[in-house]
Amino acid sequence: MTDERELSTPVQPVSAAKAVADRLIAAIAVGDYSAGARLPAERELAEMLEVSRVTVRAALAELRKAGYVEIRRGRTGGSFVRGDWAERTADEVRERLSKDWSQLEQLFDLRRLVESLVARTAAERHTLEDDAALLGAVKRYEQANTGTGARSADVDLHRCVAAAAHNPLLADLSRRLLAQVSLGISHEPFTAPQHEVALAQHRALVDAITGSDPDTAAIVASEHFSVSEHEVRRAVGRA
Repeated sequence: MTDERELSTPVQPVSAAKAVADRLIAAIAVGDYSAGARLPAERELAEMLEVSRVTVRAALAELRKAGYVEIRRGRTGGSFVRGDWAERTADEVRERLSKDWSQLEQLFDLRRLVESLVARTAAERHTLEDDAALLGAVKRYEQANTGTGARSADVDLHRCVAAAAHNPLLADLSRRLLAQVSLGISHEPFTAPQHEVALAQHRALVDAITGSDPDTAAIVASEHFSVSEHEVRRAVGRA
């Protein structure tokens, strides 16, 4: 029987800063930011997560206090991932993601469906200007030699794909799904092996779109967007 005192205890909502801190911890765990990596600036994080800079500042302070990041001052300063975060953070992110795994499964499925539709539509509606933008974007990804550069090129390429579909609402849905599936960080996880796999998929995707092959574009997109899903599964021990 439930104790009446339990029912009368006020519910403590999760603060916005705590939610942002959880997302950043998860992003570190799935490989978005490795030990020693610099997190995006406060303004950039605020735009990514659609929260205030005050909230981001409080979240970073929480991470620093918990020992996940260190703050460096000066022109090249910022918030950097500490080298000793791994085991504790991995355990915490597994616990947090496991609680919401059913919803994440649905998001993974929805994202594959939406991104396949985006790619298919782009292959049907692309223009010569779209083709030039796509070819330039995949070239920049190919030439990227750092995680930061590859992530930037990856975001740029997928924006070009969405633009080629010529439906702003569809592009916005794609962006929002990325924010949810990647735990609020608006780019895909990156490692050197992932870069090679993604490069081959990017080339195949651009070839299908510029070659006006909707079926192939949809298939390649579905396969490509399973990369971040696999990394989240790995982080939570379900891969």
